[in-house]
Amino acid sequence: MQPGKGRKGKSFKQRLVLKSSLAKETISEFLGTFIMIVLGCGSVAQAILSRGHFGGIVTINVGFAMAVVMAIYVTGGVSGGHINPAVSFAMCLFGRMKWFKFPFYVGAQFLGAFAGAAVLFGIYYDGLMAFAGGKLLIVGENATAHIFATYPAPYLSLTNAFADQVVATMFLLMIVFAIFDSRNLGVPKGLEPIVIGLLIIAIASSLGLNSGCAMNPARDLSPRLFTALAGWGFEVFTAGNNFWWIPVVGPLVGAVIGGLIYVLVIEIHHPDPDPDFETEPSEDKPDKYELSVIM
Repeated sequence: MQPGKGRKGKSFKQRLVLKSSLAKETISEFLGTFIMIVLGCGSVAQAILSRGHFGGIVTINVGFAMAVVMAIYVTGGVSGGHINPAVSFAMCLFGRMKWFKFPFYVGAQFLGAFAGAAVLFGIYYDGLMAFAGGKLLIVGENATAHIFATYPAPYLSLTNAFADQVVATMFLLMIVFAIFDSRNLGVPKGLEPIVIGLLIIAIASSLGLNSGCAMNPARDLSPRLFTALAGWGFEVFTAGNNFWWIPVVGPLVGAVIGGLIYVLVIEIHHPDPDPDFETEPSEDKPDKYELSVIM
């Protein structure tokens, strides 16, 4: 063997490969949430800025749901594609993910949503400037702030708004738990993101009237903060009687209730597997938290 042969330096690809699984999962959550915001809020932008000519409530509901599906397909095998702090919180609370990962997941989700809002703003900058004569408005027929974050209907009280977000996210997590429960009917492997997309369409089509059905603190708060800095002003936090905290706190409460209902009413009542029949755990089978995803 020639001197030095076999001791080649690392290739460029090898230098880029992350060794830490936590780093991989964190970047995955950032990318997934970024994808969801650009494509999901993009469906809202197209409908609003075209004044309904290139979209409406149907394209928004389907477009946002499909944005979540695509984000999960990109990231689900790495981090589970939670793309939602409420989902990550429920996964930790019910023992499906270790708590030390929670701040990394949530931080990545908020940053990914902020970056997604910034990119979408850049893509539609000319359209936004042309829409209302260069004004970036929060309320009125020429309002554009709701492209990025949710705002309540004029009739909605804060109490009703909070209940709205709790109940919507409750259904979200309850059904996500069912989708990934291997002892329930389940979903064919690889089709879970599609079913989650259908779930989001169902919730948005039935519980979206009051305030747009955010169900996701990162999806709402980060783009709202971006709009505050990008020209809409900090009135985005006072609009709707200081509504901004509702899509942040409500989904966290709803996620806990939804998970608890599923565990207490369905999961703990599954018959125990035959103790005499034990199978070798598959190395390829991801942990439960890696399968649990959402908008």
